[in-house]
Amino acid sequence: MSAIGVSANRLEILQIAKAVAEEKSIDQRIVIEAMQEAIEKAAKAKYGQEHDIRAKIDPATGEQTLWRIQTVVDDETFEDEAKQLRLSEAKRIDATLVAGSELKEELPPFDFGRVAAQTAKQVITQKVRDAERERQYNEYKDRVGEIVSGIVKRVEYGHVIVDLGRAEGIIRRNDGIPRENFQPNDRVRAYLYKVSREVKGPQIFLSRAAPDFMRKLFAQEVPEVYEGVIQIKACARDPGSRAKIGVISNDSSIDPVGACVGMRGARVQAVVGELSGEKIDIIPWSFDAATFIVNGLQPAEVSKVVLDEDERRVEVVVADDQFPLAIGRRGQNVRLASQLTGWQIDLITESADSERYQKEFQERTDLFMKALDADETLAQLLASEGFESVEEIAFVAPEDFITIEGFDKDVAEELQERAREYLDRVATENDAKRRELGVADEVMELEGVTPSFAVKLGEQGVKTVEDVAGLVPDDITGYREPGPDGKPVWVEGILKKGEMRKDDANLFVMKARVAAGWIEPEAIEEMLAQQQSTEPAPELTEEERALLALGELGNSGNAGSDDDEEALAEELGIDLSELESEGGDDEAASRE
Repeated sequence: MSAIGVSANRLEILQIAKAVAEEKSIDQRIVIEAMQEAIEKAAKAKYGQEHDIRAKIDPATGEQTLWRIQTVVDDETFEDEAKQLRLSEAKRIDATLVAGSELKEELPPFDFGRVAAQTAKQVITQKVRDAERERQYNEYKDRVGEIVSGIVKRVEYGHVIVDLGRAEGIIRRNDGIPRENFQPNDRVRAYLYKVSREVKGPQIFLSRAAPDFMRKLFAQEVPEVYEGVIQIKACARDPGSRAKIGVISNDSSIDPVGACVGMRGARVQAVVGELSGEKIDIIPWSFDAATFIVNGLQPAEVSKVVLDEDERRVEVVVADDQFPLAIGRRGQNVRLASQLTGWQIDLITESADSERYQKEFQERTDLFMKALDADETLAQLLASEGFESVEEIAFVAPEDFITIEGFDKDVAEELQERAREYLDRVATENDAKRRELGVADEVMELEGVTPSFAVKLGEQGVKTVEDVAGLVPDDITGYREPGPDGKPVWVEGILKKGEMRKDDANLFVMKARVAAGWIEPEAIEEMLAQQQSTEPAPELTEEERALLALGELGNSGNAGSDDDEEALAEELGIDLSELESEGGDDEAASRE
């Protein structure tokens, strides 16, 4: 009778371990190990915490074994009577034992009391919970970047707790779509963007506002996006209101915008429906930044763009009646276009641009009248021909003057002579002012330092080579920093914006540090080599790409290459005769 009871108990242990493992989706061995640890704790409570007691449950039969372990030590090093055994005593038990051996003493089975049973239950529960958390973390950490589906469990202070089946995720208030309300038991889809390991279990963070959620939705609805034929190169969202995506096709026969819209808008409407009616502008992506920015500002029509690649800012000129459309409601259109393209966009109307041009034109006219001792008509003519400074007039090739109507060689030489005399007077005045400010002569010996630059350095308290060496490039070129309202504002440097590139300012400061003896000249060579290795290859213009393609056609040696050139040019929308008259590659490169 007793044997039957023991056998049933063994089977029951294995059945319990199997049921718990299946319910929690963990390994059965983890449950058995938890039971072993629980038995060890209960045994220590009965026999004494000082003992080294170990338990084992056979995973095949369920048989339980309990031992007390004692380590054999030399008589001289004996310290702990509970866990150690003197070698002399061990020899009397078993002559083969040596120092370091373990002596196992099997303990009889015992009945769990109420406290021991409760302790064992807590141990097993904790171990199983830890294993379940580890399983959840390992399962979901590899699913970051996927769309997951679940049932809303509850909503707490705007945070949505989602039951994912074998774990729980959270859509925080900032990760949800505004004005989107969920009720318990609603089904929801979201983008899994982060899984963090926490003490209370893994935290699975979901988002319905992330731009990548829209990317994944299009991949589900548009087969060409899923297969990689169409790429979503950029995405910007104002969750719940409006979004813009830039798409490009790797197959010239497939229209990326049309494929994403679908027949009668079926594909894009499926995405819009999932995003609670969020309007989506699908925009053709372009390698040319200016073209992409113009596309990104749709539906507004753009008149002119001026790029500042160093600052990644672009000035966009639009017609006065297009300005509200370009801005959008509460600045939404231009803000999304800026996020989409990665460029800071400054909008300006044609009338404001014209006023600014007239002001700059008048300033140049006044400068030329003063510097060249010329009348207003001549000064305006020079300004209208594109001359922006006296330096350009002084050192431009005489042939450029002769091409101006009414100018001859004598007039050109006279104007250039007056311009050089004016520059010499300004340089002399600046050099005298530089000396008054206390700027050392050694500073003037630095490459790139002019008298006017030295005056500006002196006005900022930079008077020695060591002072120059202590500058950083931003001190010279200026920089942007967050303003009181959070928007970036420009802080002027020693030079006006655009007078010196940041790379040139960095090289200037490095050379000053070499002159001051702070660094070795080799440091400059290493910096230049690093810059060359990290500089991206320049983008080709449309004309250059067309000419490259036509050149490859021309070198193929196939008959009828002229016809092929004309056909390809017609497909690309390029006028060959116009390119030829413009000077081909060289002219295109200079315009770029």
